[in-house]
Amino acid sequence: MNLEKVIFGFFIILACTLNFGFFIGDIDRPELHHPSELAAAVVVNLIATVLKFGDRTHLGATHLATSLVACVQLVAASIVWVVHVYVNGQVMDGGTISTIVSLSGGALLANLISVVLLIGETLRQNR
Repeated sequence: MNLEKVIFGFFIILACTLNFGFFIGDIDRPELHHPSELAAAVVVNLIATVLKFGDRTHLGATHLATSLVACVQLVAASIVWVVHVYVNGQVMDGGTISTIVSLSGGALLANLISVVLLIGETLRQNR
């Protein structure tokens, strides 16, 4: 067993599941989407992105691209949240949380692509 691949797979799958946990629920109900879940998704996605640097294969480049997309969308969602609540001083409303959850949904799709690539790569490995 290759510990590096275990850690890599762990962070890719954890990034996807944390993002899914934030994404799931009615899109316009702020109480169903906790900011700590979004923060955890951002942090784990950033860690997963760092782990993807250094792989010089075409598949590695695709992994990195999907991870960068997820990070950009999750960071954008976090910025929308911070600006709305902490800069503007407004209470979270349905319209704003819908934007945040939509951005998280795009990141979730990128995470799912990364997981599918990981599974495909694992299935191709010669034993």
